[in-house]
Amino acid sequence: MIDALLELLPQVVTILTLVTAVFVTSVWIGMVLWTFRDIRSRTRDIIVQLLATIMVGILTLPGLIIYFLIRPRETLAEAYEHALEQEALLQAIEEPEACPSCGGKVHSDFLYCPYCHTQLRKSCIVCDKVLQLDWNLCPYCGAPQGSHVVEPVMDREVEAPAAPGPQV
Repeated sequence: MIDALLELLPQVVTILTLVTAVFVTSVWIGMVLWTFRDIRSRTRDIIVQLLATIMVGILTLPGLIIYFLIRPRETLAEAYEHALEQEALLQAIEEPEACPSCGGKVHSDFLYCPYCHTQLRKSCIVCDKVLQLDWNLCPYCGAPQGSHVVEPVMDREVEAPAAPGPQV
């Protein structure tokens, strides 16, 4: 029985060696391919892509550790999204306001909405600067802002119309 096991031992060792070699080779190829795909998503520089892939291919696990330490933090897609977010924030700051009534775009110095004619702001009664509707005091000249309702002034009393009758 021991003789039979000793005869099988070289075949078992050969099979285990082959399985181990296939496993190690597969892990090595996987590391190299993963490194190549990862560095391609992080930079467009072909030389950097080749150097990182060759480093992991030659140095294997230590090369992968070094790659993790020196690779760019964000991918190109993440950098693009970050740039879009910043551009959207800047555009929101520069973009004109919207009319509360119709949603049309209006500028900060408009008194009325050009689309729906809603009053957006008022002008100071003294210096004509643009003010918010609810401000009671002009921050530019300090003039108190009264109501804009103008009541008619009567210079003389209106005569009642004459009763219809015979005219002489």
